[in-house]
Amino acid sequence: EVQLQASGGGLVQPGGSLRLSCAVSGFTFDDHHIGWFRQAPGKEREGVSCISVEDVITYYANSVRGRFTISKNKAKNTMDLEMKDLKLEDTAVYYCAAVNSGEYGLGPAKYCRTSMYDYWGQGTLVTVSS
Repeated sequence: EVQLQASGGGLVQPGGSLRLSCAVSGFTFDDHHIGWFRQAPGKEREGVSCISVEDVITYYANSVRGRFTISKNKAKNTMDLEMKDLKLEDTAVYYCAAVNSGEYGLGPAKYCRTSMYDYWGQGTLVTVSS
C-alpha cells in the first residue's frame, strides 16, 4: 500500500528555517509525482511545491518561491521541503502527497493542484511565531 508520513514541523520564529521530511513507501519516485501542500486555519489546502518524475517540472507557489526548496532522496525514500526565511503566513499544516504520473501526465507537477493528488500523508504542523 502507498503510505506517506510527514514529519519535521514545529515552532519557529519569523526569519527562521525548518526542514520537513516525508517518508514514502508503496511507490517509487520514478512513476509518481510528489508535492507539498499546506492548509492554514480557515483556508483551503494549497499547493506549496510539486516536482515531477525525472524532475522535469518543478512548481513553487509565488508566496514561497525563493524561500522553499523541494527535493527527493531516492536512497532513503524520502521527500523533503527546506523552508527558509519563514514568515507568519507560512503557519499551516503541511502535507506531502503523491500521484501516479500516468494519471494526468505532467499536470500535477505543473499546476500543483490538491485535486490531482491521490495519496496523502497525515500532515505536520508548522507554526511561525515570535
